[in-house]
Amino acid sequence: MIGTYHKIWECVLHQKYYLTLFISRGASKLTFTFTDAESGPELWVGSLMEEVSFGSRMNFSEDGGCLWDASFCQIVLPADIFLLLLQIGNLEDYYHFYHSKTFKRSTLSSRGPHTFLRMDPQVKWLQQQEVKRRVKRQVRSDPQALYFNDPIWSNMWYMHCGDKNSRCRSEMNVQAAWKRGYTGKNVVVTILDDGIERNHPDLAPNYDSYASYDVNGNDYDPSPRYDASNENKHGTRCAGEVAASANNSYCIVGIAYNAKIGGIRMLDGDVTDVVEAKSLGIRPNYIDIYSASWGPDDDGKTVDGPGRLAKQAFEYGIKKGRQGLGSIFVWASGNGGREGDHCSCDGYTNSIYTISVSSTTENGYKPWYLEECASTLATTYSSGAFYERKIVTTDLRQRCTDGHTGTSVSAPMVAGIIALALEANSQLTWRDVQHLLVKTSRPAHLKANDWKVNGAGHKVSHLYGFGLVDAEALVMEAKKWTAVPSQHTCVAVTDKRPRSIPVVQTLRTTALSTACADHSDQRVGYLEHVVARISISHPRRGDLQIHLISPSGTKSQLLAKRLLDHSNEGFTNWEFMTVHCWGEKAEGEWTLEIQDMPSQVRNPEKQGQWLLRSSQELVSLFVTSRLLFSHSLIIMFIHIVLVSYFIPL
Repeated sequence: MIGTYHKIWECVLHQKYYLTLFISRGASKLTFTFTDAESGPELWVGSLMEEVSFGSRMNFSEDGGCLWDASFCQIVLPADIFLLLLQIGNLEDYYHFYHSKTFKRSTLSSRGPHTFLRMDPQVKWLQQQEVKRRVKRQVRSDPQALYFNDPIWSNMWYMHCGDKNSRCRSEMNVQAAWKRGYTGKNVVVTILDDGIERNHPDLAPNYDSYASYDVNGNDYDPSPRYDASNENKHGTRCAGEVAASANNSYCIVGIAYNAKIGGIRMLDGDVTDVVEAKSLGIRPNYIDIYSASWGPDDDGKTVDGPGRLAKQAFEYGIKKGRQGLGSIFVWASGNGGREGDHCSCDGYTNSIYTISVSSTTENGYKPWYLEECASTLATTYSSGAFYERKIVTTDLRQRCTDGHTGTSVSAPMVAGIIALALEANSQLTWRDVQHLLVKTSRPAHLKANDWKVNGAGHKVSHLYGFGLVDAEALVMEAKKWTAVPSQHTCVAVTDKRPRSIPVVQTLRTTALSTACADHSDQRVGYLEHVVARISISHPRRGDLQIHLISPSGTKSQLLAKRLLDHSNEGFTNWEFMTVHCWGEKAEGEWTLEIQDMPSQVRNPEKQGQWLLRSSQELVSLFVTSRLLFSHSLIIMFIHIVLVSYFIPL
C-alpha cells in the first residue's frame, strides 16, 4: 500500500523489473509503477487514461495476473492504455510502448495519448515509430588440399581457386587459414535477417540460442516463417556461409565451421527504428560479429539510413560491445547497380562503424548488380552473369542450394573470415579489424579502371575497396597485431561566402588543415575514415556529383549521378564517407568539388559541412564548409555534429 493506494496486481518482468498496479478508494485513476527489482527506485510512474472505481471488474489474462513471454507484460483492462515492451536493447532510459487502440496503418487515435505523455515531466523524448522499407540484398533471378565428406564441398568453387580448371584464379586463402588451425572456435556470429532454420542439419551443431532472438515475434526462436514461395530463406543461406558444420555428410562447409552461429529475426515484419536498434543491440558482450545483408531500397533514388535509435545502438556497440573492444558490424554494399544506385546514399554501408563489403564474379569482373562508392572496404566472390557460377550454401526446409547471389553473399563471407582472425587474436578492436582488412586485402585479378595508389601506398578502388579478402594473411597479421591508438577529433573551418553550383561546371571549395598540431589531445596523425557532412538544396538530386580530394591528391567520388533520382529534397546533413585516404597524413589543403549536370539551367543554394574522421595517432579530423548559411544556422549545425556524432570514445 502506498498512501491511499492499494496494490492489486504485480508482474515480474525479466526477473529484473516488476510492474505494479495500485487503485485508490472510490473513483480515482488506476496508477502503475515500473520498478527496478534490484535497486528498488521507481523508474516510471503513470496512470491509465480512464477512471475506474475500487472493485470494478478487470479482465486480466488467463493466469489471472499477466500475459508475458520473457520480453513483455500485458495488462488487459477496459481502458485506453499503453502496452510496455520494455527497454530498447541496451539503450538506457529508452522504452518501447504500444498503444492499445492504435490501428496498424493510422496514428490518428493516438494523438491524444501522445499529447498527454508529452506533458508528463518524466518524459524527455517521444517518437511515433514509422515502418521503414528494408530489402534483402540478394539477386533474384588438382586434388583438394583438405578432405571433407560434405557432399557439395567440391562445388564451393570460391574455395578452390587454385585448381587448374578454376576460372577465379585468385584465392581468398580460406583453406590456408584452416591449415594454420583457425576455424572460428570460440567466436560468435549472428545473422540479422528474416530468421535462420536452427534445426537445419548443417546449422544445428553450431547453433547458439543465446546469440539468437525473434524481434518480430518477441520470443527467443529465430526460426523463419514458412510459405509456399520460401520467401524467408535469406537468413538461413547467409548463416550457412559462416558456420555450416564440417564433416557431417551434409551440404557444405562454413568458412568458420567451428564458430557459433545465431540469428536475429527482424526483417519478416514492419521494420522501424526500434526494431533495428533492438536487433543491433542483442547481447553485445556475447556476440562478436553481426552480419547484415539488407538495407534501404537499391532503386537508384532512395537516400536513407539508420534512425536516431539505430545510430545510438551502433555507437553503443562499438564503445561497449565485446567488453569494450567493440562489436563488429559487417554489411553488404548493395545491389542497385542496374538502377545506377550509389551506395553512398545508404547510411548503413556509408557508416564508419560498419565494414562495407563488395562482390566480384568468378572471372574478376564487376557484377551487373554492383554499386560503387568510396566507403567499400573489401571484396569477396559472388554471383555474376547467368552463365557464371553462384554460391552454394544451406537452404530452407533442411536443403542445400547452389543459387545464393548478390552482395548478400559477401557480408557473411567476410564475417566468417573475421571470425578466423578473432580466434587468432581475441583482443582485436573493431578498428583493428578494419585496419587488418585494409592491410591484407589485395587487388588480385579484380578488373576495374579506377584502381589507384593513395598517399599511404594502398591500392584502392570504388568498386572493390582495398581488394579481395585474404583469410590466411588476415589471421597471420591478426596474430601479431598491436592495437591502434584511440581516435581524436580536430576542427578546421573554411570561408562562409555564399556560393552557387555552376551549371555543367565544377564548384570547388577548399579547407586548409593543420590537423590540430598544436593540440596533443586532438592532433591527427594518420587518417582512417573521412566523412563529409553536406546539406544541399537542389531541384533534382540525381544531377549532382561530389568529389573530395585529400592533401595527398587522392580523389574520392562521394556521389555519382543517379538517373532515377528525381527528388527535389536535396541532402540535409547527409554523411558521405570515404576510406580511400586511409593511412594518409591529414595536414594540408582539402578540396570539395560539386558538379551539377542538369537538363536545364538552375541556380540551387549550396550549403555543406564535411568531416574527416581518422585515427592512429590515428585520430579524427573535422572540417567544415559553410556556404549560404546564416550565422545562427552555422552555430546550430556545429552543435548537432559535436553532440550527436562525436560522442567521446
